[in-house]
Amino acid sequence: MKLIENFTGFSPETFRFFSELKENNYKPWFDERKSVYETEILQPLKSLVVALTPAMYSIDSQMDFRPNRIVSRIYRDIRFSADKTPYKTHLWITFQRIVQHWEGFPGFFAEISEEGYQYGMGLYLAKKKVMDSFRSKIEYEQDHFRAITEDLIGKHGYIIGGEAYKRPIVNDLPDYFQQWIQLKSIYLYKNHPVGEELFSGNFAGYLADEFTLMQDLYDFMVDVCD
Repeated sequence: MKLIENFTGFSPETFRFFSELKENNYKPWFDERKSVYETEILQPLKSLVVALTPAMYSIDSQMDFRPNRIVSRIYRDIRFSADKTPYKTHLWITFQRIVQHWEGFPGFFAEISEEGYQYGMGLYLAKKKVMDSFRSKIEYEQDHFRAITEDLIGKHGYIIGGEAYKRPIVNDLPDYFQQWIQLKSIYLYKNHPVGEELFSGNFAGYLADEFTLMQDLYDFMVDVCD
């Protein structure tokens, strides 16, 4: 089994590969450059997972920490898709517990693409009963919820994402909470363009610090799902 090297950052070739793949998304082109993909994208992502594991273990020791399970596959499932391009033009890592239905449990993610990187945490494609419980917990713990989320939005610059309901949910909560409860699923994220920080091993520490900022909210969501 090939050992995973220490994370030293990505390289300009990482993002050049994504850019060229966008214009040449077909098997012969990819096969000729598969070694570039493995060296400049797949291995650095696995190394990033290993570098992040101590911090993520501190957040939740029940997470899955196997790099092969955490790093997304570049191959697209095109069986039922109108888009028949065979390869993804962005890849991501996801830290989450091993659960039967991943959609009903919060997770952390970081994604890289030609344009840059995105990272965050939340409930993706959550079941209605999960979001109903999430809203109920907010209602019963308003002061606590505001205390653990207000700085994430205001001070640290996270954006709230998720699809909104077509019809607003009627409630008596103050305005601050409406941005949280009117969504079918919910997550926090940040977007950044390609920058020098990506080309350093220190990027792992930066992500670890950012993920740790969201631990209280993650714990809040875990309580909902448990």
